[in-house]
Amino acid sequence: METKPTFKVFSGTKSRYLAEKICLSLGCPLGNLSITHFSDGEFEVCFEESIRGVDVFLVQSTFPNADNLMELLLMIDAAKRASARTINAVIPYFGWARQDRKSKPRVSIAAKLVADMLSVAGITRVITMDLHADQEQGFFNVPVDHLYASTVMLPYVESLHLDNLVIASPDVGGSKRANTYSKYLNCPLVLCNKKREKANEVASMQVIGDVANANVILVDDMVDTAGSITMAAELLKFHGAKSVRAIASHCVMSGPANERVKNSALDEIVFTDSIPYNGGCSKVRQITVADMIAETIRRVLNNESISDQYLI
Repeated sequence: METKPTFKVFSGTKSRYLAEKICLSLGCPLGNLSITHFSDGEFEVCFEESIRGVDVFLVQSTFPNADNLMELLLMIDAAKRASARTINAVIPYFGWARQDRKSKPRVSIAAKLVADMLSVAGITRVITMDLHADQEQGFFNVPVDHLYASTVMLPYVESLHLDNLVIASPDVGGSKRANTYSKYLNCPLVLCNKKREKANEVASMQVIGDVANANVILVDDMVDTAGSITMAAELLKFHGAKSVRAIASHCVMSGPANERVKNSALDEIVFTDSIPYNGGCSKVRQITVADMIAETIRRVLNNESISDQYLI
C-alpha cells in the first residue's frame, strides 16, 4: 500500500523560485497547482493532486501587485474546500504591513484587514519574517511563527571581517533592530534621524553618533524607494565613514530605487530573497532564507520549538 504524504508544499506564481528552494531543502517535490487566468483579469486556483487530510504549506509573499495576495487567498480557500488537514500560509514578506495603525484620521489599517482576510479564508497558521512591527502578530487569530532575517544576515556580516565596525539605523524607528545587531556583534550603534514631508520622501536627516574611519552597516527591515537608505549612506560618508553597506530583510526596491542605489555611496546592499529581484543593480546581493523556512516547516510538523533557530 502506497504511503500517503503527511505534508505538501505549494506556491503562488511570483514566489515559486523560493518554494522550489524550500522543497529542495526539505527533500520533497513542489506540489502541482494550476492558476488559470481569464481575459477580464480574474483567475482560478486549482490543486492538481489530492490534499485530503494533508498538512498544506502555501508559499506566497504578498508584495505588490495585489494579485499576489489574491492568489494566496484563493489558494487557502481551495485548500479548505479540498479538505486539507491544516493550511499553513508561508508569507516571507507580509505586504501592507506599514499600514499598522491610524497615523491620521479616516485611514484604513490595512495590515489588520489583510490578517482578517487570511483568517476568514481559512488559514490555521502563519509563517512570516520580519514584520514591519512585531505587534502585528496580534492581528492574527491563529499561531504566528515570526522568523528573523538576522539568522542569515549576521553570519554574512561576520564573514566580512570588518575592523572598526559600526551598526547604524537609517531612522530612529529602527533603533531597536539595529541595537540588537550591535549588541550581538559587540560594536557601537549610531542613529540617523530623518524628517519626512510625506510618504516615500525624506526632507532632512542628521547623524547621532561617531562614524569617523568606521566601516558602517545600515540595518533596516525593507527598502522601498531607497531614499532613506541612500541619504543615510551619503551622510555617513560625509561624516567620515570608511565604507557603508546596508542589510535589509525585504527587497521591495520600487520606483527610483535601482538608480538611487546604483549612484549612491553604498558599497553594497544585501537582502534576503523574500521578494524576487530583477533590477540588475550590481550593488544588490540576495541571501536565501529557504533553509531557514524549511527548518521551520520541519519543526512545525514535528511540534518542536522554533525559537532556538534565532541568533538574536
